Amino acid sequence: MIEGRPVRVCVDVAGGDHAPTEILAGVMSASSAEQELDIILTGPEDIVVPFAAERERVTAHPTTEVILMDEHPASAVRSKKDSSIVVGCRLVREGAADAFFSAGSTGACMAAGTLMMGRIAGVARPAIATVIPTTASPTVLLDVGANADCKPEHLLAFAHMGRAYAETVLEITGPTVGLLNIGEEPTKGSTLAIEAHALMTTGVSRFCGNIEGRDILTGAVDVIVTDGFTGNVALKLLEGTSRTLLAQVKEAMTSSPLNRMAAAVLAPSLKALKKRLDPDTYGGAPLLGVNGVCIIGHGSSNASAVAAGIGVAARAARADLPSRIAAAVDPATS
Repeated sequence: MIEGRPVRVCVDVAGGDHAPTEILAGVMSASSAEQELDIILTGPEDIVVPFAAERERVTAHPTTEVILMDEHPASAVRSKKDSSIVVGCRLVREGAADAFFSAGSTGACMAAGTLMMGRIAGVARPAIATVIPTTASPTVLLDVGANADCKPEHLLAFAHMGRAYAETVLEITGPTVGLLNIGEEPTKGSTLAIEAHALMTTGVSRFCGNIEGRDILTGAVDVIVTDGFTGNVALKLLEGTSRTLLAQVKEAMTSSPLNRMAAAVLAPSLKALKKRLDPDTYGGAPLLGVNGVCIIGHGSSNASAVAAGIGVAARAARADLPSRIAAAVDPATS
């Protein structure tokens, strides 16, 4: 509940590889799972109006334009003011919605979120975060693509924003922070990494120093900070490796009658492991640093991933994530 009313999450029905079918299926799942949730749909009138008319706690806000994945994000956001993404972000800015979720163009979501919602005071660069399943508790990795070129002070702000998200949405008490680098020593790495390390040492609570790529999946820290170029490469490497390993395991376990028998015995445990390691379980990627809640789903999101993303958006809105980030970046605002 937000001030005595259900939380309102706006969902982009037109975004994603499997829109609108999987998006609408995710909306139904999220709505059924949580009664104190109202959903606003942005997208083509012939899709959102009939769907909303048949369901409680779902309303339609028809839009006439769609931003395609291959369009230039900033140009599309400026030219397509009645697109499902731009309108969704505008509804959050106007207070008609508490959060926005889209599985559409990441660049367009980032541009619309920044332009429509505005940046939180003290945040020079909003960052995209993602939750990485690990052998311990999940880890927040940021930035994963919003800012290819960063300054040390940007990474310092990322650390504060990542901690706020870990506390607010993942409910991690006193999250620890690590700086992704090529070595553990403070003098290792690029000039950016060395200077960022110095800033975080004195400016970030529970800063654990540098961590290396091998530490990402171990849960060594709760928040991992890096620039958007490095973070995106690391994320895509993890995704590709995961897909390859799962395919190889599946091939090995179905390669003979004996192996298939063994697979049948192990199936429940393997399914549980797959679910625990599935990043879709943790919802989409939040755009941190904007003055509103904006969650970006993977382009290939299925219904379960969409439902999880809507759930994350609702939790972040209830906890007033933007205010938590504002206080973390500038304690004087708290």
